[in-house]
Amino acid sequence: MKLERWNALTPEQQKKFAPICPEFVVELRSASDNLEPLKTKMQEYIDNSALLGWLIDRKNRQVYIYRPGVAVECLDNPATVSGDSVLPGFVLDLSKIW
Repeated sequence: MKLERWNALTPEQQKKFAPICPEFVVELRSASDNLEPLKTKMQEYIDNSALLGWLIDRKNRQVYIYRPGVAVECLDNPATVSGDSVLPGFVLDLSKIW
């Protein structure tokens, strides 16, 4: 989260659960999770100002990438996933997740 977004909150808001959306979100699908509600949840993050979201589906070895104003991208069995411009230089190695 950019510091200016945090500083825009009131002191009272900063003491509690902040009413702002993170800029980057990762959701890891557990064995008992239904995929569709997770997709809806990820889209809600994007609709509420998240800049990048990864939905990691271990069961199907897929990563869904969410960005504002862009269709959801689905990667099949990727070795890595990149943080793009939101997290420059960050690359997640998925070998231990699969």
